[in-house]
Amino acid sequence: MRAVSAILCQLALASAAWAQNKPGPGGAAPDMTSMFLMMGVVLVIMYLLMIRPEQKKQKARQAMLSSLKKGMRVVTTGGIHGTVDHVKDKTVMVKVADQVRLEFSKAAVAGVDDAEIETALVEPEKK
Repeated sequence: MRAVSAILCQLALASAAWAQNKPGPGGAAPDMTSMFLMMGVVLVIMYLLMIRPEQKKQKARQAMLSSLKKGMRVVTTGGIHGTVDHVKDKTVMVKVADQVRLEFSKAAVAGVDDAEIETALVEPEKK
């Protein structure tokens, strides 16, 4: 991510320095459209390298949270491993031990255990 930021900063500085060039011997000033074009390229690069991947992560996380169901093994943001016991609109009841159930906000679920993901991928092939 630092490399991307460094490249974007260099592009911005180069376009700013280029725009400040004094008119040449012919008296022609630098073209403003090419400066705007350069800034547009910088914005497109920022979108492709920073904004778009973050949107994909958010969509994948939202899909994971909406697919939670009873019996799935999950990990919370606090590092608690457990099994989903009950799913409500905004909360999830996680069974941690035999007589221990904790209620978490769905946002507190960091992910599904890897074994659960492998099982979900194998099950459709059996059908």
